[in-house]
Amino acid sequence: MATTSTPSPTKHAGRGRLITTLGVGFGVAVAIGNTIGAGIVRTPGEIAALLPSTWLYFAAWAAGGIYMCLGALQFAELGALLPQSGGQYNFARAALGDYAGFIVGWSDWISTAGSFAAVSIVFGEYTSDIIPAAHGHVRPLAAGVILLFALLQWKSMKVGSGVQDMTTILKAVLFLAVVAVCFFHSATPVTAVASKAAVPAGWPLFVSFIVALQAVIYTYDGWYGVVYFGGEVRNPGRDIPRAIFGTVLSVLAIYFLVNAAVVHLVSVREFAGSDFAMGIAARRVLGAAGDNFIRVVVVVGLLSSINAMEMATSRALYAMSRDGLFFSFFARVNAGGIPAPSLWLSTAVGLCFAMFSFERVAAILASFFVADYALSFVSLFVLRRRMPEKDRPHRAYGYPWTTSLALAASIVFLIGALASDRENTPLTFLVLAASYPVYRALKWASRRSAAREALP
Repeated sequence: MATTSTPSPTKHAGRGRLITTLGVGFGVAVAIGNTIGAGIVRTPGEIAALLPSTWLYFAAWAAGGIYMCLGALQFAELGALLPQSGGQYNFARAALGDYAGFIVGWSDWISTAGSFAAVSIVFGEYTSDIIPAAHGHVRPLAAGVILLFALLQWKSMKVGSGVQDMTTILKAVLFLAVVAVCFFHSATPVTAVASKAAVPAGWPLFVSFIVALQAVIYTYDGWYGVVYFGGEVRNPGRDIPRAIFGTVLSVLAIYFLVNAAVVHLVSVREFAGSDFAMGIAARRVLGAAGDNFIRVVVVVGLLSSINAMEMATSRALYAMSRDGLFFSFFARVNAGGIPAPSLWLSTAVGLCFAMFSFERVAAILASFFVADYALSFVSLFVLRRRMPEKDRPHRAYGYPWTTSLALAASIVFLIGALASDRENTPLTFLVLAASYPVYRALKWASRRSAAREALP
């Protein structure tokens, strides 16, 4: 996946500038890295515990996949229409104004920082299981890998994108190797206790399905990763839609194959409640060595996720700072094309999230993701009406019907999540409700900061 060419400048920010060196290869690599991480390792057991039936289990994954595909149709148009680094923030701000942009940008920044923290926690857990000397040091391991990738990215975009390409290719090869091992080897007995949970019905089924969807959506999230780097893509009108669709197809294929390979060897009831369904399947094939083999695969695969999410997070904060919705200092870019102050502040936020458990972080973040999606879908309606004459290199297939369906699904999910998850979802809405005074305070402070910097 070649990602570099002769650099050309984009928007100035501070003493440096972002550099347009990226193509479809990087777009797919960063989005796959952003998507395929801790979720596919940890959530299958959680989903199986909620829906202990093979068809319900796959129905949840299918529903999440359909939602992702609907979203991809809309994001392909938005990303090509507004090719600026910073992610969904740019869509909401252009369509709905500064405050809506702030809500999306702020929640996107926080949630993505939480995501790479959650992945780093899993990295720490599995590394400590593989290396006896690291046992009991999950948090230091998580913090260490976060800092390592921040240092690599800080040097230049060329280094960060090179690391992303290499780790994503390695991840894809390893996951497909695991699928092949599961499908083409004879199984041997394993000591797994089947879940005795009954399949829910009625309202309990609805609640279980919504909570399972939280985990599924968290696991799918990241497929739009290229839009964080829109201002750094060489040919955004062509390459952004291609990267989005290439990512969605790749993620759907890998997730389906991984789940099918696991269920091929282990029933849904057997891995219900487990935080390592792939490990149970591997033990069926490789015996005691299977568990460690899969943990090594997972640890290597998580590296590309952490790198991709850290890069994306810094762009979200950079974009808000560039537009005066955060302190202008964080819009500065170093000589290597990296928004360094934003990178380090995002790293600090991720380190704070790394102090919590994976499950709590994932449950809180799922509603953040869907709320941002909903505002992006609304933005497409507004921009179609407000900018009818603007050139659109790509147009959303099925508009306005697919856009309406994606928005309706987002609203139904958020209502269902609020009704069924009384512990985590209200925190999301509380943060969103409290955003206005934070927005006003930060906008006032950022203006004062910019005025001071403008003084001779």
